[in-house]
Amino acid sequence: MNRNRSLVLFLVMVFASVVALSGCAKVEESKTPVASNAGSAGGKIPVTTSSEDARKEFLQGRDLSEKLLIQDSIQHFDKAIALDANFALAELNRAQVSPTGTEFFDHLKKAVSLSDKASNGERLLILGNEAGANGNAAKQKEYLDQLVAAYPNDERAHFNLGGYYFGQQDMPQAIEHYKKATELAPTYSTAFNILGYAYRQNADYAKAEQAFKKYIELIPNDPNPYDSYAELLLKMGRFDESIAQYQKALAVDSNFINSHQGIAAALMYKGKPDQAAAELQKLTDKARSDAERRTALFAQTVVDVDTGKMDKALEDMDKQYALGEKTNDIPAMTGDLQFKGNILLEMGKPDEAKALFERGLKMTEDSNLSQEIKDNAKRFHHYNLARVALAKKDLTTAKTEAESFRKGAETQKNPLQTKQAHELMGLIALEAKDYDNAVAELQQANQQNPYDLYRMCLAYQGKGDMGKAKEFCTKAAAFNSLPQLNLAFIRMKAAKV
Repeated sequence: MNRNRSLVLFLVMVFASVVALSGCAKVEESKTPVASNAGSAGGKIPVTTSSEDARKEFLQGRDLSEKLLIQDSIQHFDKAIALDANFALAELNRAQVSPTGTEFFDHLKKAVSLSDKASNGERLLILGNEAGANGNAAKQKEYLDQLVAAYPNDERAHFNLGGYYFGQQDMPQAIEHYKKATELAPTYSTAFNILGYAYRQNADYAKAEQAFKKYIELIPNDPNPYDSYAELLLKMGRFDESIAQYQKALAVDSNFINSHQGIAAALMYKGKPDQAAAELQKLTDKARSDAERRTALFAQTVVDVDTGKMDKALEDMDKQYALGEKTNDIPAMTGDLQFKGNILLEMGKPDEAKALFERGLKMTEDSNLSQEIKDNAKRFHHYNLARVALAKKDLTTAKTEAESFRKGAETQKNPLQTKQAHELMGLIALEAKDYDNAVAELQQANQQNPYDLYRMCLAYQGKGDMGKAKEFCTKAAAFNSLPQLNLAFIRMKAAKV
């Protein structure tokens, strides 16, 4: 499992924000809060706490969270916070393992409020995370660059900066920093995990396999190394081998529920949706939190979309929304409305989709989320309105909304949203049958979005280049990711081409 998957879905899918992954290295105990201005040569990011017991609980929680035993880590971070109410780094790490969006933002806000009581390194980690959560990629990078400059020999400093580049899909830069982390700390297992994912995203499967096998070698008695290797095999279309590795993960820890999601994906790609649904029921039965129940429900939503059961998929989304309603989890609920709107667009119901997008925006604006997040939501709403206009064949409105979104993304220097702006312009060109411009725009869109690969296929098909059309539709149909709606929307259509 990729550690990024444990973060709040709302951040990644709705606002395309990627929160830098936090942590700390070899610790320096401080009986009184101390804030240093820079790392000494060879120094590590300190852990600032007034309690030795709090530090021990924090380290236990960090170890579990880095091994993707997320649910198990929560109690240790909570104990650390209870023992030291000013423990900023514990608050940050507790945010990152939170099962709901509301908890995430509550703990992040607390970490920010305590950051002046911590060391410079901890402060930079916290502010970098805050910037990422607010969708301010430029500020996020600025803080993480400062972190690496202050602590050049700290593996987790490089790991965090690598996480920023991974989120922005700059895999060569991500790989550079992940490799540096492994060189600084050859037993730092989590760096090998995400290094494997970075190689995988870069289509370097041989090096990805090496990294995951090293990960297994370092912590053979933990479930996640087998789960991560299984995901690579899933991507490569080696479904039976993938299932065997997922089963190894579950043999190590039967509560490692994400492996059930991986098995379900492999079964879905093997053309066995009923068996996939049965596997997801196992996940539901084992779920220990609403976050784990959401994992099962969302994966089932994808199976239903993949098999054309769109009304059933909408019912699945309603169940997820109901989970959010129980705790007034605004980030999760707005994410659910976004996904449900996307499904309605695919069903040819743009007005119903627009109503949900507007409902989600109002919910965000009326919330106590930061002004930056609210501004980001307003900006992203232009993206949604452009897609609604396209579904209604209203090119004039689509162009206006797409241009508003593009300007906002460029002003914020948000690379992922800039890719989404190119996606919109490519869609407009496709609708206008301007296939040369469609190709030019879509080449600058998100190449890790299988829907954009399918759109490239359609653009080349329009140009009459069936060779390139087949190439991109093959890539889209065989994307073989863990359950995601954008693949489910187009997988069968792409396979036919």
